[in-house]
Amino acid sequence: MNNQRGKHSIVFSNRPNIVGAAAVGGVKESQGPQKKWFDFTLEDDIFGEKTWEKAEGKMVKKAIDLALSNGRVSEKQVDILLGGDLINQLMIANYAARDLQMPFLGLYGACSTMTESLIAGSVFIDGGYASCAVCAASSHYCTAERQFRMPLEHGNQRPPSAQWTATAAGSMVLSKDRAPGRNICVTAATIGRVLDPGIKDVNEMGAAMAPAAADTLLTHFRDLGRSPEDYDVILSGDLGHVGKKILMDLMAKQGVPMAENYNDCGALMYDDSQDVHSGGSGCGCSASIFAGRIIKEMRQGKIRRALIMSTGALLSTISSGQGETIPGIAHAVVLEAEGGE
Repeated sequence: MNNQRGKHSIVFSNRPNIVGAAAVGGVKESQGPQKKWFDFTLEDDIFGEKTWEKAEGKMVKKAIDLALSNGRVSEKQVDILLGGDLINQLMIANYAARDLQMPFLGLYGACSTMTESLIAGSVFIDGGYASCAVCAASSHYCTAERQFRMPLEHGNQRPPSAQWTATAAGSMVLSKDRAPGRNICVTAATIGRVLDPGIKDVNEMGAAMAPAAADTLLTHFRDLGRSPEDYDVILSGDLGHVGKKILMDLMAKQGVPMAENYNDCGALMYDDSQDVHSGGSGCGCSASIFAGRIIKEMRQGKIRRALIMSTGALLSTISSGQGETIPGIAHAVVLEAEGGE
């Protein structure tokens, strides 16, 4: 059976099941609208460690441990761990994998890493190459700021278009076996293209990613013969308020207006009182909302079919220093709930 749809999309015939999921949030994130959806929140963002990087590593391990526990899966049952972060050479994910001692594939898609890992994990399960896969992604405001922008000690002013890197992590456990009760499965995915709108400002990442997000959505609808109305929820992450508006404008110009079922993780993570300007960003932003809010609402029966899409700004400290533009990418995954409570 040919599972490919067009050149970019896959329909999974064996429907990998999400048997466990967990979301971890930092201090600022736990003070925002997503507070009740986190499985664990930090009392301080250093998380008892000596460095911000070690704190982020501890955070993603916590998300993985909780996801395994929620899915009643032991570490020994895991065939492969897939995940990544924003820090040089996937520093956080690599050290987490060192401690967990699972077969590991490190992935880098910038802030698109969570859906990238879900697609890769689903291919392993659907193809019969693994029975259980763990997918994870994380970010931390303090680790990302000093790598991509300015040391925190500078206290530099942020423009209105800037986004706040979420201190958060999310993890999902995929299995060939169904979960008891209301089962959630991965039914399809669309792999995005790298598009470059010519943005150079690191504080305009929503604008840099929005064209790739629109391209992935249009490709997904075309490949699967669907429209926005075929989903209860369409959630991008993380374009923020600026990028969300650009995406909606781009889709409307293509004759595919986004309805009230669409929103963005960057726009949802914080409220107006938290002074984050254009909203949230970072791998952990969409990872924690997907693994927290979306999975829980699907288990509660509030969502039957969801299209989740993570977006990534593919820049580095070197590319920015050399005057390069910021390309963007977006990957989309379809989640569907089956069965009763």
